[in-house]
Amino acid sequence: MDEHIARFFNDLFARASGPMHIRLVLQPLMAIIFATRAGVRDARLGQPPYFWTIFHDRDHRRELLRAGWKDVGKVFILATVLDVVYQLIAVRWVYPLESLVMAILLAFLPYLLCRGAITRLVQLVGALAQRSGRRGAV
Repeated sequence: MDEHIARFFNDLFARASGPMHIRLVLQPLMAIIFATRAGVRDARLGQPPYFWTIFHDRDHRRELLRAGWKDVGKVFILATVLDVVYQLIAVRWVYPLESLVMAILLAFLPYLLCRGAITRLVQLVGALAQRSGRRGAV
């Protein structure tokens, strides 16, 4: 079992310098772009931050997860497919769990972390702009 865990982590860290390593930048960037679009939309609609709401609003959790999947699903699938291609090139074998972990790290995690942060940032900037607009008008 220890050798499987060691291989798993060695393979994960080897991706940073292996073939197709540019995807380690491009895929999170795409997830962040989708998260930014969704976060701005959430702020304009007055919705609470995404990540927080998923854990604290049981009534809307399913629809929030569906909306999130709709935004980031293509990036997740692309991350999975590209990791399978990487594995075929680099190790000549496919380890599905590694592909899923990489897709989660490259697509879901950046999306989850950024969407709520963008929502809060846009709401803060909007509140500051509204305050400064009121002071200037008075």
